[in-house]
Amino acid sequence: MQRPFDESVRPHPTAEMPGPWYGGEPDPAQVDPVVLGALLDRHGWRRRGGAAGRYARWTPPGNAAGGTSLLVPESRSFPDCEDLLGEALTALSRSAAPSAREVLVGLTVPSDEIRWWRDVPHGPSGAAMWTVQEQLRAAARQMLMAGALAARGRAGYYGARHRRQAQASLEGVLVGPAPGGRSLTAFVPVESGRPVMVRLYHALQAAREAVDYQRATGGMEAFDAAVEAGVSKELTESVIALVRGSEGARIGLEWSPAAGVPAGCAPRNEPVEFTPGDLPALREAGARYLQDEPSVPVRITGTVVRMRRSGPRGEGTVRLRVLAGAEVPHVRVALDEDSYRTAGHAHLVGLPIRVVGRLESRGGFRRLTDASNVVPVQVDEAERDRLMKSLQENLDFFEEACQGE
Repeated sequence: MQRPFDESVRPHPTAEMPGPWYGGEPDPAQVDPVVLGALLDRHGWRRRGGAAGRYARWTPPGNAAGGTSLLVPESRSFPDCEDLLGEALTALSRSAAPSAREVLVGLTVPSDEIRWWRDVPHGPSGAAMWTVQEQLRAAARQMLMAGALAARGRAGYYGARHRRQAQASLEGVLVGPAPGGRSLTAFVPVESGRPVMVRLYHALQAAREAVDYQRATGGMEAFDAAVEAGVSKELTESVIALVRGSEGARIGLEWSPAAGVPAGCAPRNEPVEFTPGDLPALREAGARYLQDEPSVPVRITGTVVRMRRSGPRGEGTVRLRVLAGAEVPHVRVALDEDSYRTAGHAHLVGLPIRVVGRLESRGGFRRLTDASNVVPVQVDEAERDRLMKSLQENLDFFEEACQGE
């Protein structure tokens, strides 16, 4: 992904800027006190007694926020349960403890959590350089995208493939603030994002094991097997970006207590750690994945959005917006003179074309080679009208392209 982090992952809501999902405090009638207790424990709140079997008293991490404490019922079997939950939620919404908002997010949107830590030098008053925080956010974005790609299918290198679908699966992700640029938390909704988190769980473990194997033996075989677990060039690049410029980094995953632990995953996970000494193995693995990923035979249907050739006759190149046949948004295709003319005529009458070829891994699966069997494809009237409107808006360009440059 090339967009700024906050375009693909929503910022954590604040009182001044509520998100569209955020309608104030969660409804006490819908809150499971067991889930609330699990979230408080996860985010560092301390249990300090209470009436046994009835409720527990929780205080913020480090007893911050002026000694605020919460009374959380043990279950919903007591008459005052809902009142106590309402008071606890109100106290959380007013608490100055940063973890209070994270607990509210976990209650409002049942989410798995992924947290990144980077060991970077402290600046004045614990602050960090602007670039340090930007590097953390960029690496986190890359890692989430690598997990989303792996959830679509296994490959050592994806390039432009599957990116639209992967990005769509991350639309609901919320991101917490990154104080000091050393840590960042993302909340991944279970409903849309659990496959991404499960794949990241397995991929990070496999990447750690493959690095250990390479450092111990010099062999890269473990990285070949790790592809099935979700390791890819995109994942190795995200880990490199996270570690580079630091003394080390860790990635921790926590499952939503409301949704439970997914099959095949441990209920409690130790953070996976990478250090600068791991970078050579990760770089070598990324280069290996790029080199080994084969081209893919495809039959693509797409609309012509650009045409180019050096003269009024001969072969030329067209750019297609892919409608079907490959999980990439656009491809560039070199065509002989007859096929180029067919593509131009199809566009002039508002029709897409179908073409057979090989999607090349070099360049990120954005180029189709050995193109043949170029034919126009019939579409319904509504789609044809839309294509004709697009042509009229770019008529001058296409007249020049068809005449040659």
